[in-house]
Amino acid sequence: MLLQKHSLPVNPAWLSTHLSAPRSGPTPPLPSLTQTALFRLLASDFTVALSKTNPNSLFPLDINNPNTKERRLSGDVPAQLLSVEDIGSSKWSQIEAIERVERGEEVRGREIVRTVDVDGADARGGAAGAASTTTASSKGPHKYVLQDANGTKVMAWEKEKIEKMGLADKECVIGLKVVLKKGSVVRRGLVMLEKSHVNVLGGKVEAWDEAWKKETKERLMNTVSGNGP
Repeated sequence: MLLQKHSLPVNPAWLSTHLSAPRSGPTPPLPSLTQTALFRLLASDFTVALSKTNPNSLFPLDINNPNTKERRLSGDVPAQLLSVEDIGSSKWSQIEAIERVERGEEVRGREIVRTVDVDGADARGGAAGAASTTTASSKGPHKYVLQDANGTKVMAWEKEKIEKMGLADKECVIGLKVVLKKGSVVRRGLVMLEKSHVNVLGGKVEAWDEAWKKETKERLMNTVSGNGP
């Protein structure tokens, strides 16, 4: 069912391990088991959880070849997000966005909301309140690094806005799972992401996401100071 509905060729060994926990009472119905498997799958490493037997479910091994002017994927390819970069925003604006999060400011759509203490007064004095400023959300275009079940990594370019894959979208986290549909265009080693050819499944690998966030600010700072690659 996961293959038919979500184009996810699950590794039988992984599936057996993650659904073999002892249970009390009757066996849950198949839809419930399927939903549990999907939830755990989206939080897993695709290189472990998915089967590698069908080449049409994998990136071509030479997908990064810049000499190939254009090709199309021969099947639906599940992939996981390893990195995302907003090409349309300056490095400094991205650093400032990270620092706003570090200060505990909350992003609500296009607004940044934070609670401030004015002149040391509290809420009973009526002086403390919420101060908000408006900021443009990350609009992209975005550049991504995606990885298939075989471990092959490829750069991807947001040819048009993909819902839930922009840095302004709360769903955009490292380990996010997507399916690049059959016919997706690859130009000179770069996957061109179009809405009609991307199915965002969701998910997150917590450890990857935390590590990526910690490293991002340092990477950006090195870039703007001229010390980065």
